Amino acid sequence: MVSETSGQLRRVLGVGFGLAVSIGGTIGVGILRTPGLVAEQLHAPLAILLLWVAGGIYTLLGASCLIELGVMLPRAGGFYVYVRRAFGDTTGFAVGWTDWLMYCSVLGYLSIAIAEFVAALGLISGGAIRSLSVLILVSIVALQWLGIRISSLFQEMTTSLKCVAFLVLVAACLLVPIGGSPSARIPSSMTFSGLVIALQAIVITYAGWQSPLYFIEEDRNPARNLPRAMIGGVLSVIGIYLLVNIALFKVLPMSELSGATLPAADAARVIAGVQGRNLIILLSVISLVPLLNAITMMGTRVIFALGRDQLFWSRTSTVNRRGTPDTATLLTAGVAVGLIATGTFQRLIAMTSFFLTANYALCCIALVVLRQREPDLPRPYHAWGYPWSVWLVAVGSIMFLLGMLAGDVFDGLAALGLLAIGLIGRALFTRRSTPGAGAHN
Repeated sequence: MVSETSGQLRRVLGVGFGLAVSIGGTIGVGILRTPGLVAEQLHAPLAILLLWVAGGIYTLLGASCLIELGVMLPRAGGFYVYVRRAFGDTTGFAVGWTDWLMYCSVLGYLSIAIAEFVAALGLISGGAIRSLSVLILVSIVALQWLGIRISSLFQEMTTSLKCVAFLVLVAACLLVPIGGSPSARIPSSMTFSGLVIALQAIVITYAGWQSPLYFIEEDRNPARNLPRAMIGGVLSVIGIYLLVNIALFKVLPMSELSGATLPAADAARVIAGVQGRNLIILLSVISLVPLLNAITMMGTRVIFALGRDQLFWSRTSTVNRRGTPDTATLLTAGVAVGLIATGTFQRLIAMTSFFLTANYALCCIALVVLRQREPDLPRPYHAWGYPWSVWLVAVGSIMFLLGMLAGDVFDGLAALGLLAIGLIGRALFTRRSTPGAGAHN
């Protein structure tokens, strides 16, 4: 029987895992789809590349802000830790609760997506998709059970494979002779609203860069490794995204790239014929496996932190001797399986996506609050261009959130309902718990 401890994670991770989880938690199917939407709005290759760079710079500024928080408060749990320190238990719980729900729903989405891609390859029938998705998720949980060393090594290996696969796609587009005239262009008709739509899509495609924050308590040297992992991860992603776009420009005329649902598949078809579609499906599977592993690990760290701080079921703070938060892992996977079985993960993703942006903005504001209220806290790293950088990122996030709410009022209200359920549940739990639970650490 595996022995357990309460609230003690193993400090065994390094910068290699940080890079792997940052890159692996960011690059997914989005970069295979988004270039078509962006091209539809801008039409000009130079403008498209500049906007991808702008999105990357915005992401780098956000990473710099959160690195300061991470090395200042090196505790597992991600956004929840910083918001709780700045604004107290109730707001902290709200961030942790919604963050965890989002990761549970994303687990359902990713598991289903991988199974659908496997079915598209003809390896299973359409009727077996749901069963396979559950099996995939259970397999990832079994991997977690082997311990943090095994799951982190798996993350590093699969992310490396993902990067190689994308670089092979880029090389094929750039090096394989293409017949016809892919250089055909259509007139540029850029509008401000189109620019905003394109930038929103790009920023979403960069999402996931914050992944190393959730594992900082397991890092052997957070002050040294976190900046290298997050900044290096974002720079690597920017490089890959630019290369993918350049490769698509080489193969597809702008008239075909513009508005393409899956432009990478169109490019692969030009290069490899009818087999190009299967190659992109395989690339999609390769992209999603390390993302699924990263999200599983991140979700468990959120609920682990809530349990350790007595803001949730304290049992979720137990850790087995291999460094896995066992109860937190089972609970997270169990909720995700339930969402897969009922199909509600799609609706939950739509609702909780609002909280990803809101929680990010709260973290930026928390940085300002903690700079003013606790100036003596050790800060081995300082955010670039403070305070202008943090306000730029915060205002950008708030504007993005307002745009989402305006475009989807129903899911916005439903998201507030989910938040209310969590807060009511916490209030009932607090009444039944011992006095003084949940005090700041």
